[in-house]
Amino acid sequence: MCQEFGIDAGDDVIPRIASGFAGGIGNTGAVCGAVVGAVMAIGLKQERGTTMEEMMGNLTLVQEFRRRFEAEMGTINCRELTGLDLSTEEGLQQSIVRETAKNVCFPAVAASYRIVVDMLQEST
Repeated sequence: MCQEFGIDAGDDVIPRIASGFAGGIGNTGAVCGAVVGAVMAIGLKQERGTTMEEMMGNLTLVQEFRRRFEAEMGTINCRELTGLDLSTEEGLQQSIVRETAKNVCFPAVAASYRIVVDMLQEST
């Protein structure tokens, strides 16, 4: 995509590529963006693998990440984490009033980061 659209793949490419994950992928309430980001981090660190066994090992890491995140946060789904439908104006307004970013999203990002870093350190 970078090549196709002439996008500079510099240092800010990862935050840019992840910007649509907010609100459970574009405020749809789907999978939490922190979870999606962690799965991307696993892929970056582990690479794709050249054998089916290596590829399955990476998927096992992703499964373990999901298990740990769900054990800590209760779910991987934004709508369930926030208790809001962010695809509506009312949901967005409630998110502001409830300080959802501070009270839900930041802790989810912190948990995701801690879990994925721990797992990737364990796997090396």
